[in-house]
Amino acid sequence: MSRPQRLLRAVLASTAIGLLAAGCADFPEQPSAAGWSAQPQLTPQAGPTPEMPGGLPQGGGQQPGGQPPTSVPPPEGCKDFNPAVVATCLNPLSGVALMDVNQSTGVVTALATERTTGKLLKVSKDVDPVEVGSFAVDATGDGGLTGLTLSPTYGEDQLVYVYLTTDTDNRVMRIAPGDTPKPVLTGIPKGATGNRGVLGHDREGALLVATGDAGDPALAADPASLAGKLLRIDASGQPAAGNPTTGSAVVASGFRSPGGVCVSADGTKTWVTDSTASADVLYRITAGKPLGSPAWTWPDKPGVGGCASLSNTMWVATSNVPGTQMIAMNAEGGFTGKPEPFLDKETGFGRIGPLVALDDNTALVGTVNKAAGGTPISSDDRVVIVLRDSSSGGSKD
Repeated sequence: MSRPQRLLRAVLASTAIGLLAAGCADFPEQPSAAGWSAQPQLTPQAGPTPEMPGGLPQGGGQQPGGQPPTSVPPPEGCKDFNPAVVATCLNPLSGVALMDVNQSTGVVTALATERTTGKLLKVSKDVDPVEVGSFAVDATGDGGLTGLTLSPTYGEDQLVYVYLTTDTDNRVMRIAPGDTPKPVLTGIPKGATGNRGVLGHDREGALLVATGDAGDPALAADPASLAGKLLRIDASGQPAAGNPTTGSAVVASGFRSPGGVCVSADGTKTWVTDSTASADVLYRITAGKPLGSPAWTWPDKPGVGGCASLSNTMWVATSNVPGTQMIAMNAEGGFTGKPEPFLDKETGFGRIGPLVALDDNTALVGTVNKAAGGTPISSDDRVVIVLRDSSSGGSKD
């Protein structure tokens, strides 16, 4: 039996996964300083990828072939017996990130952001969430605490980045253990709508920041504005080396309300999900080039959010309808089929907002069932680890 299989067996056998012994300090609210903040330049490197316990039931709770598990009882209040569930009884989630997997016990520790409360939480199964950051946010419209990612050099610096809406602007904040959160990039335009922003990073160690248009499409087209853009910055908020225009953080322009940004494991493909006035869309980004036509369009507007660019599948979360969607994809990034629903049945977890790939078959997701139109159960909202069904969106072969 391989080590991942042994770890999986430990996870599946346990219904009470404890919090890691290593603590995480509380962080006060962000200061009011504006502009670019100074931070020593780090050596760009890909962040560590913890060894995940393999073999979780496909669908994060289904047996192979899509059959519901017979040994997992329904939730009792905030107690969720599904071994794929990391945290329960949260507010609708806007971001998730994997912090660590204890290789001895299989215990998963993650971070999660709640859009409307402005809370950044450290979570682990059957343990009360630990608040490690609390931000004063304006959650009207689509604003609030909307984006979360770990530093590309997290193993070195333990830095966490969030995207949020204040009373005056949208901004990126940097959070370090034992320190006051620092503004990294401020002055991103704020409007009545178009405030949602999301974060990620590429394989060169740069942060990716997808920003909304603040309700003004002209700003998204304006090269001098930070609104409606995909920005590529370094750890201090400065334009990253290798950007299309020297001294500019802008990689792409023309977004309205981005819901997810994802990069393939080999770094060759970058994608952004967005919501336009008439449809939900998925863009493939070519740095310095116009967006052009979407790579995929959803006229029914399922509420596309977080995404994962896997070796042969594009995996997209949907927040307006239950579950996720998968589109079979060839090695060049061309789609070879239509979106197939996944986790959309009763054996799934309902409506999903953030989705982050952990490897080519596994994702960490956050649910939004308590949001308007959702159908929550007693343990919602939840952070969950799910495995894609190899029959959905193509196999791994």
